[in-house]
Amino acid sequence: MYKNILVPVSFEADRNAQGAMEIAKTLRADGGAITCLHVIEQLPQYATQYLPAGHLEKAKAEVVENLKSLVADVDNATAHVVDGHASRTILKYAENNGVDLIIIASHQPEMQDYLLGSTAAKVVRHAKCAVHVLR
Repeated sequence: MYKNILVPVSFEADRNAQGAMEIAKTLRADGGAITCLHVIEQLPQYATQYLPAGHLEKAKAEVVENLKSLVADVDNATAHVVDGHASRTILKYAENNGVDLIIIASHQPEMQDYLLGSTAAKVVRHAKCAVHVLR
């Protein structure tokens, strides 16, 4: 069983955030903690100028509400939203916070993932703790 579990959450249609939370609850030791983390990728400056005013703030607020609903009925679970590059930020958060298990939902890999690498693949390759991938 694991004492400090990180569940990176993406709200893309083919990711199973709820399934990852169920696995986290099952694998968590008595008294253990679960952290849901959503990383907002930073857009280039030239792209943000074309977005409607307040769009990024509204999107972030929506993410926060979705994360809160994931952890609402889970004891000792918290939710965090951070800015950064997805895989690097997940790995850094895990290392800085003593995470002993990362549970990450992934999609079925396509050719582009083999060439570039998905977030889950990068986390699996570089994490210094156990990683459970959910498809």
